[in-house]
Amino acid sequence: MTRPGQFASDNYSGICPEALEYMLLANEGDAEAYGEDEWTRKACDEFRRLFETDCDVFFAFNGTAANSLALASLCQSYHSVIAHQTSHVETDECGAPEFFSNGSKLLLGDGAEGKLSPESIAELACKRTDIHYPKPKVISITQATEQGTVYTIDELRAIKDVADRYQLKIHMDGARFANACVSLGKSPAELSWKQGVDVLCFSGTKNGMAIGEAIVFFDKQLAEDFSYRIKQAGQLASKMRFLSAPWLGMLKTGAWEKNAKHANQCATYLAERLCEIPGVSLLRPCEANAVFVVLPEQVIVKLREQGWRIYTFIGAGGARFVCSWNSDKARIDQLISDIKQLMAK
Repeated sequence: MTRPGQFASDNYSGICPEALEYMLLANEGDAEAYGEDEWTRKACDEFRRLFETDCDVFFAFNGTAANSLALASLCQSYHSVIAHQTSHVETDECGAPEFFSNGSKLLLGDGAEGKLSPESIAELACKRTDIHYPKPKVISITQATEQGTVYTIDELRAIKDVADRYQLKIHMDGARFANACVSLGKSPAELSWKQGVDVLCFSGTKNGMAIGEAIVFFDKQLAEDFSYRIKQAGQLASKMRFLSAPWLGMLKTGAWEKNAKHANQCATYLAERLCEIPGVSLLRPCEANAVFVVLPEQVIVKLREQGWRIYTFIGAGGARFVCSWNSDKARIDQLISDIKQLMAK
């Protein structure tokens, strides 16, 4: 049964051909279990090629586990993690970062357009230094951010400077890392370890895979015993090849970049067309594959009645639309037409 395309989230999209092809190839015959197979080894090597450095790579089922386990590897229970107040680790992971770290506290900072500012990081790092307060240990940033914006190279360097000043590690939530790379025209290496990132959680799910996140440790010492964390958290797939083989397809064929480029282009087109409608304006700059717009509540209600799925977690009068690897221009035009008609009424 064919279902019409939606723009509530890039989690709605199906599996892209490249990921599906390699999953089917991995299904031919038997293979070693628990990550001892050739598909997993080759996928890890492809990540090392992509990032132009030797790194340790692990695979998890979802982003919550990837982020939470990565943060747990960077700090002890008496440490704290500095993150933006709208970050996914704060608002959408049900306390998992605190749970898997046995209690590490999240310290919430601020910054324009969803980006954690160096000044906010410094303020939190210096807020208290006594034994009664959890010691800041990690900075967690999201690239692209939860508000659809991207950290520039200069902004990442400024964060690295403050991290070095206060001896903080850097974790990057890369739920839409591919989209950020395409948006800035920078390589994965330039947006990660070359700017001081210690560990990156690279999402496959939002980029065209069925499931699967890659946890990439650029500082390999931080990955000590990480395989045990994966196992204990129920994230070690017995048939690991079905998590890793799609990654091999995404990386070898360049689909990770192609998919992100298509999603970003669709979002830019959607944003431009929305801005042509009287009464509709952008809440945030469209810098990746998400479009945040101001819409009257009654229009949002009517759109839902027409079958559109819309996220409005950003506050009253706001709606988020997200494009993905398989977004269709004709379907975008239909959304634009429906919004235009409703606004006219």
